[in-house]
Amino acid sequence: MSKTIVGPDGKPRCPWCAATAEYMDYHDHEWGYPVTDDYRLFEKLCLEGFQAGLSWRTILSKRDNFRAAFHQFDFHRIAEFTDREVEALLQNAGIVRHRGKIEAVINNAQRARELVDKEGSLAAYVWRFEPQNTPSPQTRSTSPESNALSKDLKKKGWKFVGPTTAYAFMQAMGLVNDHVEGCYTRSKVAQVKAQFERPC
Repeated sequence: MSKTIVGPDGKPRCPWCAATAEYMDYHDHEWGYPVTDDYRLFEKLCLEGFQAGLSWRTILSKRDNFRAAFHQFDFHRIAEFTDREVEALLQNAGIVRHRGKIEAVINNAQRARELVDKEGSLAAYVWRFEPQNTPSPQTRSTSPESNALSKDLKKKGWKFVGPTTAYAFMQAMGLVNDHVEGCYTRSKVAQVKAQFERPC
């Protein structure tokens, strides 16, 4: 049985693309490609936190609304949010209205600002957790590296950053290439990563 599904263009892809048409574009152009932009990294950590108990499809369909509500995930701005902003966000039907998750984003923005002050950038910090050797793709939901990232973020006061969330973040942001064998995007991601300069 093939590990891939064939898209409308005849190209083989990871089987999860079959769930919805929205996934295909995300899969082809975003998922697994290495990211060093601090705001995009912070966004993904936040959205993975919002996804807890929900599907990624739900979050992806609301992503533009999240970006508008949270100032494109500029953590410097979010760190200054007060109860007034929290109450406004709880009235925003375009996002997931969960007080604990909203407050976690604000908390994590404050922690991200502290981390950048210390480390220079969020990218420099998270890329230190890139695995040296990546096992066969999509065989797990956590890894020693995601466990380590989760543990360290929690130690630094972050919330909604468990090992599974950390691993999904690492998959999406390119720290691991988890496109299945035979997926046409896997080789494209590998080529990009071969030329990729790790932040320091």
